[in-house]
Amino acid sequence: MTSSDPFSGLAAFLAVAEAGGFTAAAAKLGVSPAAVSQAVKAFEARLGTPLFLRTTRRVGLTETGAALLARAGPAAAEIARAIEAVGEMGEEPAGLLRLTVPRMAVPLVVEPVIPALRRAHPKVSVEDATVDLPAHGYDAGIRIGEFVERDMVAVRLTRDIAWSVVASPTYIAARGTPELPDDLAGHEAIRYRFPTSGAVYRWEFEREGRSVTIDPPGGLLVNDGALLVAFAAAGLGLAYVADIAAEAEIRTGRLVPVLQPFLPRSPGLFLYFPRRAGTQPKLRAFIDVARRVLRPARRAEGAAAAQPWCCPSSPACYR
Repeated sequence: MTSSDPFSGLAAFLAVAEAGGFTAAAAKLGVSPAAVSQAVKAFEARLGTPLFLRTTRRVGLTETGAALLARAGPAAAEIARAIEAVGEMGEEPAGLLRLTVPRMAVPLVVEPVIPALRRAHPKVSVEDATVDLPAHGYDAGIRIGEFVERDMVAVRLTRDIAWSVVASPTYIAARGTPELPDDLAGHEAIRYRFPTSGAVYRWEFEREGRSVTIDPPGGLLVNDGALLVAFAAAGLGLAYVADIAAEAEIRTGRLVPVLQPFLPRSPGLFLYFPRRAGTQPKLRAFIDVARRVLRPARRAEGAAAAQPWCCPSSPACYR
């Protein structure tokens, strides 16, 4: 590649920025640290500005370098995915499937589906995290239907969700049972913060045909749905949870639902992804396996089995 190539040195820059150092970047690229350093210096010289702040202890980005990473990083990831998708077309499913998965979906979807996927398609490997889908280059994600962006394709994975406010019997014995949503002002709530947006979830209720949201008081704030259930079962307060996330605790009496007449239902968990990602054999394989593995559970739920596979808030549907 010559210096007239606008991409010359970009791969080295991205590798150093993501790895946090020249040695780690060199290992990732399969070249020597000196080669990476030379490529970055030539790139900086061509741009006429430093991209890294180098000290004996660390390598950091300059303001210009951070701005370049913010714009070039996602674009480079998209190019890599496009090349990978072209190579995979018409071939056996293979490669790394990157999924962003909330904790709620782990026992309901990930635990039953991934073993079956690996048995059927051993060349597909899986990585999961709780991140923003487009910003971090992930192939697909799992979310509650109402939180799926409208420009995404969505495929149903579970039945609809009935929301519940739950507490342990010891909490109710000590603090009493709230009869109305307004009673929450005198109770202790365990609140939830969304990991990606950082917003604190406001509890949703339905009253006389109207939707009402309440931000109840509470000294515990978590970003993990499993902790909501665990802390509520420990008697630390009331928690607003999906019934499928606390089903075992409710069935065994460790948690008691309250305020049931005022609680709404929501679409269940859906796999979502950009339309262009749907051509990837590895993603199609995950969808096919998920339908096969999860369909018996949906059928066992009776009426829930008739629910469409598409998300009602999404204009697109995977066929």
